[in-house]
Amino acid sequence: MREFSAEYLTSTRRGMWADSREALAGLALADRERVLDVGCGTGELTRVLAEESPGSVYGLDADPDLLAAGRSGDWEPLAGDALRLPATQNAVDLVVCQALLINLPDPAAAVAEFARVASDDVAAIEPDNADVTVESTVDAEAKLAAEARTAYRRGVGTDVALGGAGTREAFREAGLTDVRTARYDHVRTIEPPYAEDDLEAVRRTASGEGLAGDRETLLAGGLSAAAYDELRERWRAVGREAITQVGEDAYRRRELVPFYVTVGSVPAADDASQSD
Repeated sequence: MREFSAEYLTSTRRGMWADSREALAGLALADRERVLDVGCGTGELTRVLAEESPGSVYGLDADPDLLAAGRSGDWEPLAGDALRLPATQNAVDLVVCQALLINLPDPAAAVAEFARVASDDVAAIEPDNADVTVESTVDAEAKLAAEARTAYRRGVGTDVALGGAGTREAFREAGLTDVRTARYDHVRTIEPPYAEDDLEAVRRTASGEGLAGDRETLLAGGLSAAAYDELRERWRAVGREAITQVGEDAYRRRELVPFYVTVGSVPAADDASQSD
């Protein structure tokens, strides 16, 4: 399981579900009494679940620092492992995760554990990182982002392009039924007037900090040390051009990350016994 900082999670998930929550309709949140968000991190999705559900909402993560950083709103934090949930069978109505399965080597094993503690449904909101699109006023940025993303996918060791098809396969392998999927596009924009987070993102590009954190993964993806250094220098050049455009209120960047909301039903005990 890869680890992420609170800053990374809040940055990448900033504004998610702000424009529409229609893709969450399949979760039937208005009818839930107990909802568990597994791998909740700093609780961006957990807060949405608490706003949409009249019942009790719990956010579970293995990292207590992330739980502490994100604790706000009407939900309860729990420390625990996604593959060994600290809950009994049928403890909650619904188990949800967001961008968790893409970081696990065996998504179906996690889904099976979710199904153990869910009485009704399991839901997973997973991106397809092979289908991310970037538009930018810096000519080289979109092509360079795609190049870095391809190398990252080769080296990361889990299926970060799981999306809807891969998640549905994991659900069926775990024995869930009535599996269905809805797409939600998370769009992140940088444009005038620039927010402080936008300026920080541009600064990190110009300094090469973002790629520095992924160096080992990029090398594992087939880049030589020299090729990594060359990629990082081009990345920094894009950042420097972006800073110039920011000074002229001319820089604009739009990134679209497709997420797939997959929901499956937990078979009743008598149905499961009949299928054995």
